[in-house]
Amino acid sequence: MAKKKVLFECQHCGLTTPKWMGKCTNCGAWDSFVELSEHQQEVVKQTKTNSATSAKAVSINDVVEEEIFRFSSLNSELDTVLGGGIVPGSLTLIGGSPGVGKSTLLLKVGANIASTKKDVLYVTGEESTSQIKLRANRLNANNDALYLLSEIRLEQILLELEHRRYDFLIIDSIQTIYSENISSAPGSVTQVRQITFELMRIAKERDIAIFIIGHITKEGSIAGPRVLEHMVDTVLYFEGDSSQELRILRGFKNRFGPTSEIGVFEMRGEGLVSATDISSRFFNRDSQQAGSALTVIMEGSRPIILEVQALVSESHTPNSKRQATGFDNNRLNMLLALLERKLEIPLSGYDVFINITGGIKITETAADLAVLAAIISSFRDRAISKETVFIGEVSLVGDVREVYALDSRLKEAKLQNISKVLLAKKPLEKTTLKTFVVDEVTKLLEWY
Repeated sequence: MAKKKVLFECQHCGLTTPKWMGKCTNCGAWDSFVELSEHQQEVVKQTKTNSATSAKAVSINDVVEEEIFRFSSLNSELDTVLGGGIVPGSLTLIGGSPGVGKSTLLLKVGANIASTKKDVLYVTGEESTSQIKLRANRLNANNDALYLLSEIRLEQILLELEHRRYDFLIIDSIQTIYSENISSAPGSVTQVRQITFELMRIAKERDIAIFIIGHITKEGSIAGPRVLEHMVDTVLYFEGDSSQELRILRGFKNRFGPTSEIGVFEMRGEGLVSATDISSRFFNRDSQQAGSALTVIMEGSRPIILEVQALVSESHTPNSKRQATGFDNNRLNMLLALLERKLEIPLSGYDVFINITGGIKITETAADLAVLAAIISSFRDRAISKETVFIGEVSLVGDVREVYALDSRLKEAKLQNISKVLLAKKPLEKTTLKTFVVDEVTKLLEWY
């Protein structure tokens, strides 16, 4: 009698192994391996076989470029994040915390596309069609070319796609859809892998643009296996608290365009719409208070002026607190150590808190100088003029170094009536702003 073959699969990354392991060697997840049944093992083998197509190698000079055609979603911010519009035959994953506006945005986008005489199918696995209708009434998203389907079975969804030729498909959400040919629960690695593979095949064969909504975990990543993000063409994440008015849509993967662009949306009574005049939304110039400094960051090709807030208070515990919201906590600790070493500011007995307004997370180092200025301002209880911005990267040796796209940052500062700028090097182009060169951290005290 042949010995039964046992196979275990990680529920986070999809790694398969012949024996159970407590910790996945691929993604590092603990207690994530489950045993696959014989039918599930056949599905895994079949998926891997189907996804591997035989092809012959050709010279890169012989490859004919295909022109990428895009159509607009009639939402300027979404088109910006996608690199200019929606690509037919693409598979896009959009994630975000509950209530941030994923379903609201896609329902409105679906109605916009339907208004251009394209048939749109909205598949919901979490709500009934009547619930979607109520939301559509509020968003003014009713259109004859927008079709609703409340279904969680993949086979029924594919059957509906056979009945009518759709140009745009929305799946809400991928974790609720399951295939009747697989015995595992919805949201498992096997289910998500097979369903995503089928959706990708349909998108490419029928030239349908597909958007799928994904739940996120408490850590902020897409729930389910990481293989989901690898299979799709585009991955978008919503940032921002659902209680805030502004929401930020950031691209983390895009096979058809750049991943550095962001979209800024505003939640209104009529739904999630493209925010207008966002330049002055992330800082307040009404009052000057200690612990506040302005900087200019680049999000893709868009310069944004942000307010960096700092609070330095005397600590009453042996271990001082260092906490940052929207800024890297490790980099904050480095900057605090630099202040103590170069400027001899005794911060070891103080709690330090940093906050970036507007819900934006700073990923570049151009805000280092503004963070230092805000900390010193709070420590000395001296307000900084809101007519001044700080632009510069700070190194471990105390140097202030220049950043890229300086001219674009200064032009944005000028548009917002900023009159002074502290930076590491004067710009090449002429500017009417008063520039103060700060090439060392120690010169910050001279400026104060």
